[in-house]
Amino acid sequence: MLKGFKDFLMRGNVVDLAVAVVIGTAFTSVINAFVTVIMDLIGKLGGQPDFSKYTPGGVAIGAFITALISFLIVAAAVYFMVVVPMNAVAARRKRGVEPEPEAPSEEVILLTEIRDALRVR
Repeated sequence: MLKGFKDFLMRGNVVDLAVAVVIGTAFTSVINAFVTVIMDLIGKLGGQPDFSKYTPGGVAIGAFITALISFLIVAAAVYFMVVVPMNAVAARRKRGVEPEPEAPSEEVILLTEIRDALRVR
């Protein structure tokens, strides 16, 4: 029973997921600080970085606007700090590596054998 549990834990995807959670948790504080800086800049331009008290026509949509702006800032930060560099690294790795040719399917192998057998006759 313990061997099965050890095998489960040592699978690549479980370990990768654990590492991703730890890195994501650490990265959250960086992103939150970045959002705070951007929201302060928006506040300097617009006068108020927190839109929660914004109620046009009596409808309280300010909290939604604040959350939407925060989401867009987080999405942009993750894209430019993680996705773009990882795509650049993947492209750099791919440039030097030529893809392996695909192995023929079983049907093609069988048809080749039949063709070769018919030639012999």
